[in-house]
Amino acid sequence: MKKITTKIAILMVLAGLLPGCTKFLDQTPNGVLSSDQVKEPERLLTATYAALGNDHYDVPFSLWPYGTVRSDDAYKGGSGPQDIQTFHFLEVSNNITTNFAELDKLWFQLYVAISRANTTIKTIQEMDNFDGKEEKLGEARFLRGHFYFMLKILFKYVPYIDENVPVDSYETVSNRALSNDALWQKIVADFQYAVDHLPAVQTEVGRANRIAAAAYLAKAYLYKGYRQDNAERNMVTGIDAGDLEKVVQNTDIVLSSNHTLETDFAFNFLPGKYENGTEALFSVQFSKDDGTKFGRVNFSDVLSVPMGLGCCDFNKPSQSLVNAFRTTGKGLPLDNYNALNSFNTSEKYDPRLFHTVAIPGLPYKYSSKRTYEESWNRNPAEYAVYASLKENVDPDCDCFVPMVPFYANTKNRIVLRFADMLLMRAEALIELHRSAEALPLINQVRTRAKNSTSLTGYANDKTLIETYKNGDNIVWTEENARKALRWERRLELAMENGRFFDLVRWGIAAQAMNAYYDVEKSRRSYYSSAHFTADRNEYLPIPEAQIRLSKYLYKQNPGY
Repeated sequence: MKKITTKIAILMVLAGLLPGCTKFLDQTPNGVLSSDQVKEPERLLTATYAALGNDHYDVPFSLWPYGTVRSDDAYKGGSGPQDIQTFHFLEVSNNITTNFAELDKLWFQLYVAISRANTTIKTIQEMDNFDGKEEKLGEARFLRGHFYFMLKILFKYVPYIDENVPVDSYETVSNRALSNDALWQKIVADFQYAVDHLPAVQTEVGRANRIAAAAYLAKAYLYKGYRQDNAERNMVTGIDAGDLEKVVQNTDIVLSSNHTLETDFAFNFLPGKYENGTEALFSVQFSKDDGTKFGRVNFSDVLSVPMGLGCCDFNKPSQSLVNAFRTTGKGLPLDNYNALNSFNTSEKYDPRLFHTVAIPGLPYKYSSKRTYEESWNRNPAEYAVYASLKENVDPDCDCFVPMVPFYANTKNRIVLRFADMLLMRAEALIELHRSAEALPLINQVRTRAKNSTSLTGYANDKTLIETYKNGDNIVWTEENARKALRWERRLELAMENGRFFDLVRWGIAAQAMNAYYDVEKSRRSYYSSAHFTADRNEYLPIPEAQIRLSKYLYKQNPGY
């Protein structure tokens, strides 16, 4: 902008046209905000919302490398282990170092987003009272809570910087200034403020409202409830009943709203008229034809497009995940589920498999014109032959955006949905020794799954699912209820990038991942040295670059 303006000014001097330059220089350049505009709450909020999409394929805010590839749900994919090698090391829980550039960039981008939220909050607080002031503060604090939630589940111990910390004091804030529980309490406080001050319905789509805030508050309390208060260990030392009661209280708010499950599971993962539907509590909004070259596309998940359609075949469902959808003759999950080495047409599966995983020989994204083929896979020898469906779209959709070599889309990404809330509530009730109350919630999710066949008629002969019936196909003890809940979370939310964080919250990450590795070593050679180390691999290392910038005030996580 400055270079262009300078060239214009020089040309005007040469042409003898400079007498009018005073008015010319007084003009506000396009794309630059004046000091008065910067103080406008709406513009500040817009900038904070925009941070939700200010990521990149190697710095994805969808967290697919951290919540899915790092779990038993997916292989990294790509051309091979060396393709974004950092994500490969996370996949096998090995060779993870403190100087990975991807982790440093993720940390940085999340704090840039938090800085926007803090600026918004501080500016609004300093303004005279105006209509909607507390509501706008509620939106900004919701967004800040979201970004801190991400940092917390990724790194565990992070410096908490709010609007009251002067910029020149940032370097004095330690990442261990707050205990694990106290840091969760800060995040809870932001969501609680949002619950207290946001309306139940917003006039504009995409804005946080009271229902979304209550769901996120319940989620934060659920994580907070599983105590890991020993600073040098990540083991779960207990579950706080008071926090779980807060989960129940806040999910009550969601249950009493107009939100409900979609009639078909598929509708959560389709573009256009299906976006911002009844199940979506909060979504990242993307756009096309907005005056920019490609639009505001979902760059987080751009790498997951199969090679048969574009690039680059990352984030590929594992054989373990496909097997997890297998059902017994009674329509329930199998105990010995992971015995098969490929999809078997003679088996019966939970219908959600065909909405979640692209399988060779079946339509891709429900299209009668396009069949997913083994040849679409970039490296089937190492990463099998499946592809992830939920974040992708039918290439015939006008929301599919070619930006060679990548192929993005503008379908919204759901951050919180009603089914997740039902399962969070069920989990809290089970751990509160009220498992009977959890049964209808889990069955509500399973009933919807059973009815989700309107777009997958080609697979109906391969599906079988039933609800849990106490005394018939299950004895609904607390132990069995807990097991059913954990299975349901895996199946319902597969490839939505929360699986690894669930395993850590439950305190079973080492157990689950090492069992997974033991089986995968016979399927994938690169798993030969994979091993999950308890009290280390549950969290990422604090980036070494950030430790240096803090003048070594930040303390590294255990094991790194």
